[in-house]
Amino acid sequence: MPYIPPEVVAEAKEMDLLTYLKNYEPGELVRFSGDTYCTREHDSLKISNGKWCWFSRGIGGRTALDYLIKVKELPFTEAVERIVGHAAVQPPVYAPTPKKPAEKVLLLPQVSWCATHAVSYLTGRGIDSELIDFCISTGRLYESGGRYHNVVFVGHDRSGKARYANLRGIGSGFKGECNGSDKRFAFNIPAENSEILHLFESAIDLLSFATIRKLNGMDWRKDHLLSLAGVYQPREKIEESAIPLALTQYLSDHPEIRYIVLRLDNDRAGRMAAKALMTVLPKDYTVSARFPPWGKDYNDYLCHCLGLAITRPKERNQER
Repeated sequence: MPYIPPEVVAEAKEMDLLTYLKNYEPGELVRFSGDTYCTREHDSLKISNGKWCWFSRGIGGRTALDYLIKVKELPFTEAVERIVGHAAVQPPVYAPTPKKPAEKVLLLPQVSWCATHAVSYLTGRGIDSELIDFCISTGRLYESGGRYHNVVFVGHDRSGKARYANLRGIGSGFKGECNGSDKRFAFNIPAENSEILHLFESAIDLLSFATIRKLNGMDWRKDHLLSLAGVYQPREKIEESAIPLALTQYLSDHPEIRYIVLRLDNDRAGRMAAKALMTVLPKDYTVSARFPPWGKDYNDYLCHCLGLAITRPKERNQER
């Protein structure tokens, strides 16, 4: 492999994809809406907020180098040489940095004409069909189209606007967030009148708990249900830990909440997260931890109750 000095590689990594296409392949760039673009070759590849995501393939990145390697499938050295070579002949013109950060634009993948795969996947994990239908009808859940079908869990703000989306692979361990996702508005199902909030690590755990309540003859929408946008990691000094953005926003939007029940994973990470939250949450709230009585999480427990097999596919957040 030809040797490329580290400073040359660093220079190549500095160029974002939008700058690269505007300067060196302008014919490949198509405006989608506002400050969001796609490429002429791949209309499902969206560019926004300094990032790009190829939704039909479930891959993305920030730089032009990532694009040339992952999308154009160039060898690493050739991709570096192409960027640096273009820049040597014609120095790139970068767009001026805006004085105020632009509002995030959530780039949702296209919707599949039906949700058969998503419904089959969720029912296979024990989720009740009424809950699935509710989430689909309210825009909280759908199946993405294209080559790869994913379950898309959507989080909304109080006005009902979609602000966050999480992708979950069907038949694989793929997980990811859509570009422009605002972690303050993770997947949630609010209650009409309740002082209680149940907090989960994932949307599937949230739906599993709701299913368990229904199986026990309870109203599954009785209390507020909120999932976190990823695993909560407290600081080494627990008392210095920050409250997750999703939880902070939800408590602000629902001042009626007085009781918070932490229903996180029953493992070391989950217990440490619960300990941290019970330490840093304001004393105005009564906070308790209720781990699943069986298994690692509430979906494990639900599957155990229903006699379903528990599968743990290897998680992959990269190209499939």
